[in-house]
Amino acid sequence: MVGAVLVGVLVLVLAGCGCIVWAARGGPGWVRAVAAVTLGAGDLLRGAEQRRRRRQQRERWLLGRNSSGESGGDGS
Repeated sequence: MVGAVLVGVLVLVLAGCGCIVWAARGGPGWVRAVAAVTLGAGDLLRGAEQRRRRRQQRERWLLGRNSSGESGGDGS
């Protein structure tokens, strides 16, 4: 079942990429619409990945500061 879902997603991605190429060459309106949706989804995914990477870097930095011998306790 999972394999069928992955194959379906792969087909949608490839169809979206094909629509982007076709729209760049002046395809019909529905192709331009699908291409715009595909590019928008790509931008959303790219932004989410960048936010996730920044959050991981921030967490690593904070954990590195806390494990470097600094105590959060009495200050002695």
